[in-house]
Amino acid sequence: MASYLPGDIVSRRKGFVMHKGVALSDGRILHNTPFRGEHVCSEAEFRAGKRLHVNRMDYHHRRRALRFTEDHDHRGYNLFTNNCEHTVHRATTGNASSPQLREWVIGIGLGTLAFAVTRHPGAAAAAYALGRGLSKKFS
Repeated sequence: MASYLPGDIVSRRKGFVMHKGVALSDGRILHNTPFRGEHVCSEAEFRAGKRLHVNRMDYHHRRRALRFTEDHDHRGYNLFTNNCEHTVHRATTGNASSPQLREWVIGIGLGTLAFAVTRHPGAAAAAYALGRGLSKKFS
């Protein structure tokens, strides 16, 4: 079992992205998935055989996250407005955001633009990487 405290953010690799959730006091995890929306599951189910990463939160953010998990109505999944990162950020800060989604959208947008202008896959790949990097830097 990974070492985390209730209210910490846990994540695991899911394809090209990291899937995130909020650790609860009983070893279960609140997360958000396409077919079930926001729900609570066991650590083993969340982990899905993958390595669990822990983002240790400060006391204030852990308390806020735990209050959120107790007091809110579970929402359905939406890639653009309520994915797992939106849920985690809403729980810990009160503001829904998805940095990974923003990185992908900006990267793909710049990559597409570069390819449309140059018709060169190398330029598109470089623009994609640049877009993701700029998104991280200015987030």
